[in-house]
Amino acid sequence: MRKASPPVRDGDAVPVLINPGGGSVGDGRAMLGEIRDALAAAGIDSAPELVDGSAVADRARAAVGSGACLVIVGGGDGTVSAAAGALAGSDTALGVLPLGTRNHFARDLGIPLGLAEAAELIAGGVARTVDIAEMNGRIFVNNSAIGLYPHLVIDRESQQDRLGRGKRLAMAVAALRTLARFHRQRLTLAVNDEKARLDTPLLFVGNNRYRMALPGPGRRDSLDDGELCVMVMRRKTRTGFVAAMVRALAGRARAEDMVYIDGVTRLRVTGPRRLAVSLDGETIHITPPIDYRLRPRALKVIAPQPATSQAM
Repeated sequence: MRKASPPVRDGDAVPVLINPGGGSVGDGRAMLGEIRDALAAAGIDSAPELVDGSAVADRARAAVGSGACLVIVGGGDGTVSAAAGALAGSDTALGVLPLGTRNHFARDLGIPLGLAEAAELIAGGVARTVDIAEMNGRIFVNNSAIGLYPHLVIDRESQQDRLGRGKRLAMAVAALRTLARFHRQRLTLAVNDEKARLDTPLLFVGNNRYRMALPGPGRRDSLDDGELCVMVMRRKTRTGFVAAMVRALAGRARAEDMVYIDGVTRLRVTGPRRLAVSLDGETIHITPPIDYRLRPRALKVIAPQPATSQAM
C-alpha cells in the first residue's frame, strides 16, 4: 500500500480528462461543471476538460511528462484503459471517475460509482498498484477475447445502447445472430513457451482471474495476483454452444463450459490470417501472431485497499 504524498502539488490544478463519448457523460459541458464542483467539494482544485477518446492517451502522457502526480480520467473502460497505457510504469497515479456504461475496472477495484463518492476517494490520495495486461503492445485493464465473444458482446451492447433493450433480451438476440455465423477457429497457443493446438469458438484472456459468467465476463476478486486469466470454450459444436448460451441466460453457467489454463504470464496465439479480437470493449482485426503478457503492479491507481491489506 502506498499513499500519494500529496496526490497533487500545492498550487497545481489536477488534470481531469473527460471523454464526451463516455456512456453517462451526456451533455459534456454541463458535466464538466458537475465534475469540477464534486472535486472542489472533496478539496481538489481541478481543471476538467473534454478530450476525445483517441486523444486521452496523448494528454495523459503529456501530464506524466510535465511531472503531474495525479491524472483523473472520466469515462468508460476504454477511456480508463487508454489512460492506464500512458501512466503505466510511472509514478503518476490514476484517479477514476466511472462515467461509462459498465465500468468493470472501477467495479472490480471497489471504486464508488457515484461522482461525489469517487471524488472523495480520489481526494484521500491512497494509491495501490495493480496489474495491467498487454496485447501486441496495447494495454488493456479488463479482458480480451478471440472468436465469437467479440461479435456477441458488440451486438448485445449495440442493442442496449441504440434500442434500450434489457441485458437478457439483447443477449438472447445477439446469441441467435452469433449462432448464425457459428464457427470454430483453429488456434495454436504458446503458453509460457509451451505450445498447444486446439479448435475453439472462444478464447478469453483476462487481466487476473475472472469468475466467469458466460457469455460475458464476470467479476474479479483481485487485480494484483500476477497472472493472466486464460479460458477456452470447451463446447465445440453448434448444439454445445447453444446449450452454454441458454445456461448463461438462465444464470446457470457451468464451470465445465470453459476450461481454465492456470499459471499464464505470457501467451502467443497464432491462427488464420486475420482474427477478430476484442480489447476492453473495442473490437479490432489483427494479423497473428498475437502476443499477450502481464505487467505486474505496473499501474498506480487511487482505489480502496483490498480487505487483506486493510486488516494488516
